[in-house]
Amino acid sequence: MVMAVIKHFKLDDVKDALTRAGIHGMTVTEVKGFGRQKGHIEIYKGSTYEVRFLPKVKIEVAVTDDKLDEIVEIIQQNAYTGEIGDGKIFIYELTDVVRIRTREKGEEAV
Repeated sequence: MVMAVIKHFKLDDVKDALTRAGIHGMTVTEVKGFGRQKGHIEIYKGSTYEVRFLPKVKIEVAVTDDKLDEIVEIIQQNAYTGEIGDGKIFIYELTDVVRIRTREKGEEAV
């Protein structure tokens, strides 16, 4: 499983590149969080306040082992801006996958 937290405006670039690479499904969630930058300061109606959680997009893609490196590279290339807050990619192992409609399991369900 590949999970990436990226900037909102990079979502279409990442999605399009993953689609071209043969990824036919993903889960996208709007999330808030912070990393090393710890948020930022904004001014609203003359008052200054600290935004501690920044809006991001989380993408989750189940991939087979043979596609893992390719998918990680695609996300890195297409989410990159070179600025603080580009995001992170997390990789973790799935123990199983089941397609509800067909009851397929494992790689066939991915």
